[in-house]
Amino acid sequence: MADVKLTVGGRPYDVHCADGEEAQLIELASAVDAKIRTIPGGTEVRQLLFAALMLADEAQEARGKVDKVEPQSDSLRAAVALAESREAQARDELQAAIAREQAALKELQAARDATPAPAASANPAHSRALLQIADRIEALAIRVEQLP
Repeated sequence: MADVKLTVGGRPYDVHCADGEEAQLIELASAVDAKIRTIPGGTEVRQLLFAALMLADEAQEARGKVDKVEPQSDSLRAAVALAESREAQARDELQAAIAREQAALKELQAARDATPAPAASANPAHSRALLQIADRIEALAIRVEQLP
């Protein structure tokens, strides 16, 4: 047990408390003393009574605020959980889309590797026609990639 000397309302008090709680007790006594100093006149007992009532009112008001905030905090926690769930789902969908794209690229590369290189055409008109066809295919591929 620890002994603490407090001064409240200009009067000294010797108080016992558990070891380690001295600072908390001094801080509480300081709060009571500050309240007493705001109450003009009256007896010491009356000042202590009003200080206690004022502090009890503040504590009750603080509890009321906490009670009002708790449901909001519960709904915020639920909203965060929902957002995290949606984020995880979106991440999974993105990873699946990336895997599909990689598989399609591998298939395309395999198809390119399996296709024999075309023989050089001796006829320049054929080469020009093939280039035009290739350009059209490329343009169509770009348009297809831009579709949603």
